[in-house]
Amino acid sequence: MTQRLTTRATTVTVALAGALALAACGASNEGGSAAAGTSGEKQLEGTLNGAGSSAQQAAMQGWTAGFSGVQSGVTVNYDPVGSGGGREQFLAGGVDFAGSDSPLDDDELAKAKQRCGDAGVFELPNYISAIAVVYNLPGVDELNLKPATVAGIFHGDITTWNDPAIAADNPDAKLPATKITPVHRSDDSGTTKNFTDYLSKAAGDVWTDEADGVWPLKGGEAGNGTSGVISAVKGGEGTVGYADESQADGLGIAKVGVGEEFVKPSPEAAAKVVEGSTVKSGRGDYDFAYDINRQTTSADEYPIVLVSYHIGCVQYDKQATADLVKAFEGYVISKEGQSAASDAAGSAPISDTLREQSQKAVDAIAVAG
Repeated sequence: MTQRLTTRATTVTVALAGALALAACGASNEGGSAAAGTSGEKQLEGTLNGAGSSAQQAAMQGWTAGFSGVQSGVTVNYDPVGSGGGREQFLAGGVDFAGSDSPLDDDELAKAKQRCGDAGVFELPNYISAIAVVYNLPGVDELNLKPATVAGIFHGDITTWNDPAIAADNPDAKLPATKITPVHRSDDSGTTKNFTDYLSKAAGDVWTDEADGVWPLKGGEAGNGTSGVISAVKGGEGTVGYADESQADGLGIAKVGVGEEFVKPSPEAAAKVVEGSTVKSGRGDYDFAYDINRQTTSADEYPIVLVSYHIGCVQYDKQATADLVKAFEGYVISKEGQSAASDAAGSAPISDTLREQSQKAVDAIAVAG
């Protein structure tokens, strides 16, 4: 098996790669992409390079291992530098695709046209995951937080764990007077952009800053990447942060207020809120960036969610690159690929509607004419 995943933090183990590859070998993609796993497909060789979202890191391990079962001659490298770093590298031509927890903004779309030509870019929603509000507070196993309380904590207005606002959300809890230490991302992060988007829309009276991938406030503690935030929260008492729910093992996970209820993050609740959201208008034919409904009042939906994307060119300069991207993205959006990501990262598989939508973009990937 020549398929491998290169990251800063971890690599696919032989056992995981073998298990996922065996699962993928007999699979078939109903969309009919080149990575469908059918016996008659064209076998490719070469190297595909990507960079970006650290939240996607575990999912990328699942995708890479499974893809090796259908394209053993392809090496996929992925560097989890963060969403902003991935988009920057892609737009500069340094990698073939980017993983990003937020879509391209208007300035980046203009740069993408320079990189990709008039055919533009694809943005495929391939990874759906809840962003958990994680905390380290010994003796407090359950925690409820309304949107305004979450915003007050991260804005620095609520500074101790026994603050009246937290106590009001948790009338039966014994809350200590421990100082609150908020932890945010130090890098340009799609997780941060999604989290601040939630704060601005669900608690705009408290959180007056706009959504941004760069943390807008001074103070608090910072961690680089998802792993950096998790490590910082684990390393201190009274700490609180935000991170991909699939990587929150060993930490307390708060329930957030949704309507009259408090909802804990889960793949199912994350998928539900995306189903009720809409695609951004005025973008390219294969640009499927979403506006997430952060103000839902439905108790089966969790609004602090990220929809993570793979971003690439609809047309590439080289046929070999186009073939590799088309094959890999076809596998990523397939039922088999989504199952591999779910097994590896606990993410919510995309719906059949999203798969059919994304398949149109995969089918369009080609060499520039």
